[in-house]
Amino acid sequence: MAITSANQLELLQTAEAVAREKMIDPVLVIEAMEESLARAAKSRYGAEMDIRVNIDRKTGRATFTRVRTVVADDEIENYQAEFTVEQAKEYMANPEVGQEFSEEVPPVEMGRIAAQSAKQVILQKVREAERDRQYEEFKDRAGTIINGLVKREEYGNVIVDVGAGEAILRRNEKIGRESYRPNDRIRVYIKEVRREQRGPQIFLSRTAPEFMAELFKMEVPEIYDGIIEIKAVARDPGSRAKIAVISYDNSIDPVGACVGMRGSRVQAVVNELQGEKIDIIPWNDDQPTFLVNALQPAEVTKVVLDEEAGKIVVVVPEEQLSLAIGRRGQNVRLASQLTGLDIDIMTEEQESQRRQAEFELRTKLFMDNLDLDEFFAQLLVSEGFTNLEEVAYVEVDELLVIDGVDADTASELQARARDVLEAQNKAALDAARALGVEDSLIEFEGLTPQMIEALAKDDVKTLEDFATCADWEIAGGWTTVNGERIKDEGTLEPFDMSLEDAQHLIMTARVLLGWVDPTELEADAESEADEEAEA
Repeated sequence: MAITSANQLELLQTAEAVAREKMIDPVLVIEAMEESLARAAKSRYGAEMDIRVNIDRKTGRATFTRVRTVVADDEIENYQAEFTVEQAKEYMANPEVGQEFSEEVPPVEMGRIAAQSAKQVILQKVREAERDRQYEEFKDRAGTIINGLVKREEYGNVIVDVGAGEAILRRNEKIGRESYRPNDRIRVYIKEVRREQRGPQIFLSRTAPEFMAELFKMEVPEIYDGIIEIKAVARDPGSRAKIAVISYDNSIDPVGACVGMRGSRVQAVVNELQGEKIDIIPWNDDQPTFLVNALQPAEVTKVVLDEEAGKIVVVVPEEQLSLAIGRRGQNVRLASQLTGLDIDIMTEEQESQRRQAEFELRTKLFMDNLDLDEFFAQLLVSEGFTNLEEVAYVEVDELLVIDGVDADTASELQARARDVLEAQNKAALDAARALGVEDSLIEFEGLTPQMIEALAKDDVKTLEDFATCADWEIAGGWTTVNGERIKDEGTLEPFDMSLEDAQHLIMTARVLLGWVDPTELEADAESEADEEAEA
């Protein structure tokens, strides 16, 4: 096939037709043609030559040019595509390294093999352009709902036609009881769009909590307008869900707006989710109050919150226990997901037994260490004293409020407590040194002897070892794996070490070792303070 006369215009017509069919830019098709023609020309003139093709966008005329680049004498590698400054003087007036010299060469006759190769190049480029167009179209639609048409089912996964391509609804992203047939209409949530070698992969979901949130946004105009905000969603797909909402307009009830007249709005969402029961809960910034709401319909007697551990104890009447836990633990599990807290539920009787056990344990601590009788030890516990440190270093006035305690008795109590603590500290330091702890860690301010012994048992024996620790390794923390919160035990967690304190101690150690510039820390702190002030 000769790229010369009558068929020149056909190039443009073909490019337009392909671009319309694939919904891509005609320029991309023409560029693919130029590359394919250049490849065919190289097979005719020589693969080492730099042959370039330019197709006129108006006439369709293809111009073939050979390009040679000026390089330094000692850098020439390809004599067909490069030449030296001296050689270039024959063709150019004042050649310089890096300049290019172009000359037109005769167009090629494309044989059957060259034409087939050119076709493959064009098809490949068109496919790449089509994939890029699909990715650009869908990448910004992740996190939205789309309507599609079921094409087929493969190994439990549903392939969905979404207009400009295919998407996949994986088996674990379907609501349990759902089944689909070809050409069924389906409403799905675009969970993720990935650019991969074989083209953009669009992953759909009907079980994602965000799918429910988007459905409510479509059914409740107040959510769409931003008057009501969905703060959290927890789902057991196909069975039950909880959704927390807050209203920024005092005249609008967030729960009532989501339910709708005679339940019309929430019922539309329930129907889409195959009858999934939905509890709509008012959001509250006070975590215990919010948790009481989240455990509906169960009634809660008392809530005890441990903010540092991210844990909460909920006390309910005996007859409410099964309702609070729910079938197979569903109610408490959803409430835990909604609040982000680890929830322990116990009855009033169990809570009373737990408090009694703590009372007896503290009483025994004071009896054994301070040589007190049971009655006196119980008085200390009743007044709120929980450990020896509180007795040893509290203001004397707080001991004098206890019945039967005068100044002499208070002084004796504190002296006994301090003696016991000093003996314990000495024993802990001796044990730490026996394990190989160096003075650099023992002399580090902020760690008690018992903490140093615990670190030594965890193979942290020098200040350098301590400085390389992560804050969660010291203070403990929580990790979310597959939607479940898993506890990470910290070495110093038994000593009520908080994450903030652990971070401060570790950074102080790094500054002392010269690993961190303290001026940079101050600058970062000032920057964070400025950001908080702006917020």
